[in-house]
Amino acid sequence: MMALAGLLLLEWGLYISCFVCGIVTAASVTIVQGNFGGHCMLYGAVSYNATSKLIGVQSSTSSSLCYFVSAISIMVAVVCFSLSVYWVYTFCSEGELKRENVWMNVIIAVSGVFLFFLLVTGCMLKIGRDTLCSSVTKNVPNTTSCEKAQSEKWASPLDGERFYSSLHKAETAVWINFFFWLIIGVLVIIQRRRGSASKLIGAAPTGSLFGETGVTPEETEPFFNRPGRPQ
Repeated sequence: MMALAGLLLLEWGLYISCFVCGIVTAASVTIVQGNFGGHCMLYGAVSYNATSKLIGVQSSTSSSLCYFVSAISIMVAVVCFSLSVYWVYTFCSEGELKRENVWMNVIIAVSGVFLFFLLVTGCMLKIGRDTLCSSVTKNVPNTTSCEKAQSEKWASPLDGERFYSSLHKAETAVWINFFFWLIIGVLVIIQRRRGSASKLIGAAPTGSLFGETGVTPEETEPFFNRPGRPQ
């Protein structure tokens, strides 16, 4: 029981961590998109004006791409926040946490769905950021990295002061979120197996064979030296 309680506490802590990661990802992507005038710069390209020495936007992707990344992160954050609050409410009102196998199956299914979308989101952020950085190092003179481009001047109303740091933070938060949900899935599977095993062990009462419960008092009497029946 102590081991299961420890697993539940660890799972609750992971939900809170996933909530924070989801908020960080959504906020970082939204801030970068806002700093670039609403343009989604994942898979985008920049241009350089040699006369004014300003960096501008050459091309950008559809805003729905950044909205998708933010929506997935917010959805994960909302689910994690709801589960955390529900667990605290249940523990405070009932003094214990109980979960049926059906709810464990639901969590396993949800973790599988989230792992898929987080994997897709992480790859989009990684490849999209690398594409943007490749354009920066190629088109901006004397710039060998995106980090250095953050200190360059950008054409108004663009603000590229922290675009690389924010995108890197968003990607890191997504992969941490992915790893945490992987752990959550494993923890729930372990809890489900332990719960099933304990039920199997406790299903058959003491003295029964193969879980047979229909035992009469006469069958439990000793075979030899039975007390004599009254005449």
